[in-house]
Amino acid sequence: MVEEAKARGVVMRRARIVSEPVTEYIRYEHDITFANIAAGESVRWLPRRKAADIPLPGTDLWLFDGESVLFTYFSGVGDVVDREWRTEPEVVQLVCTAFGRVSERATPHGEYEPG
Repeated sequence: MVEEAKARGVVMRRARIVSEPVTEYIRYEHDITFANIAAGESVRWLPRRKAADIPLPGTDLWLFDGESVLFTYFSGVGDVVDREWRTEPEVVQLVCTAFGRVSERATPHGEYEPG
């Protein structure tokens, strides 16, 4: 998917905010991110303690072209419960601003060592 999007000129950036020390799953996720990088995605990591003063949405999301947001809601055991598209300008702006601040502070994948 990333390679196809990149071929169309899409810029794909991902930011992962993680608690440290990281869980085994996050360590695994870090280890397999090389595939995303090889496909052309930019991935950055930010320890949660460095995001404390950034107003963040309370759930995982995808931001599309700065115009719409797809929120994904998970259960306590990680199952997807629901997804919701939002296009209200104030919601999109919140996400754009938060992503920008996280991206500025986050460490590029190749430099991040899971703590």
